[in-house]
Amino acid sequence: MGETTRAVLITGSTSGIGLAIAKAFGAMGWRVGVNSYEPAAAVESILNAVADAGAPEVRYFEADLGDASASARIVEEAIAQFGALDVLVNNAGVQKVAPVEDFPIEDWNRIRTISLDGAFQAIRAVLPGMKQRQWGRIINIAAVHGLRGAPYKSAYVATKHALVGLTRAVALEVAELGITVNAICPGYVWTPLVERQLEEQMRQHGLGREEVIRTIMLAPQPTRRFVQPEEIGALAVYLCGDMARSITGTTIAVDGGWTAK
Repeated sequence: MGETTRAVLITGSTSGIGLAIAKAFGAMGWRVGVNSYEPAAAVESILNAVADAGAPEVRYFEADLGDASASARIVEEAIAQFGALDVLVNNAGVQKVAPVEDFPIEDWNRIRTISLDGAFQAIRAVLPGMKQRQWGRIINIAAVHGLRGAPYKSAYVATKHALVGLTRAVALEVAELGITVNAICPGYVWTPLVERQLEEQMRQHGLGREEVIRTIMLAPQPTRRFVQPEEIGALAVYLCGDMARSITGTTIAVDGGWTAK
């Protein structure tokens, strides 16, 4: 199978980590499926950016993954449009910060649905074709919170831990079939979402930008630097190469040393 014939679908991929992954695969000549909930017209420039990176074909799959069945639907749509889906990257996720006793049930359910239930349904939909071709790659973006706890993030931490467990279980099921399943666990990554959080932290603490970054946001990361989205994109591409065929069922922390402590 030639590299240029392969196709990848990345959920939640119109900004941040997901977009960096989409561009990385595009640069390798892969056909790329992009997903978000915005109307296609609103993301036209983003799709063009993925094409400009080198993707010979870019498709957009609009869906709000707050409905877990939508994850399976867009996988089926991608298979229909590309002819096959060789790589699935479950990247979509949302966050909510609140004490457990105040945590809104609707937010708990939405975080679980997008981060865990949707990933399960997407994997369930993509595996039959991968098994038939005896080749496939599944990458789950689980975050450092799939390996470590954190206060006030009960739903996010719980679902990311569960996503790591799902990764391991599926990897064992398909280990002899030419399919690998892995979880990437980033620490703080410099994305538009994090940049907005930085501005809020500056207001709340009355501190300057660099002080907030070093003493608050990056305190858990010994390198004291943000991971760049392109680093996650490069790792995702590597995991899909033949030299990574023995890497499966594992978590790879890209966290500036966070989990080394």
